[in-house]
Amino acid sequence: MVAVLRASGVTATLRRASAADVPSIVELLADDPLGTAREGGAGSAEQLAPYRRAFEAVDADPAHLLLVAEADGAVLATMQLSFLPGLARRGALRAQIEAVRVRADHRGSGLGRAMVTWGIEEARRRGCALVQLTSDKRRTQAHRFYSRLGFVASHEGFKLEL
Repeated sequence: MVAVLRASGVTATLRRASAADVPSIVELLADDPLGTAREGGAGSAEQLAPYRRAFEAVDADPAHLLLVAEADGAVLATMQLSFLPGLARRGALRAQIEAVRVRADHRGSGLGRAMVTWGIEEARRRGCALVQLTSDKRRTQAHRFYSRLGFVASHEGFKLEL
């Protein structure tokens, strides 16, 4: 266990994800129109294979934390927190928040806020100079969520699919 998160109507345990959590994490990633288009179906062992390989790589690297929030044995939310060393900003360490997802029936409960707030505090504890994230331009509700947490849309992001 990493932390206990309290939200409206739920107390969840935040912990490192395990290989057994991969199907639940994939469900969370695919649980909206953008995610469904990106993730497709991932119910069979064959479809889950690339996610399992990715999990093994993330889990083996101490610079990455793949986390789940669970209550009563069910995964309710997930987030990846990565720590990136760099020369910019006088050699500052930065934290990257990725793939924040909360199960549909718990959105708006404060669980996402509690999880991201924990991530920000963990970044401080590790000496990061900043926390950054990206969010698809079409995720306007997510943008409001991050703004309420103090994040500023200070940069324009670019991606090149390969």
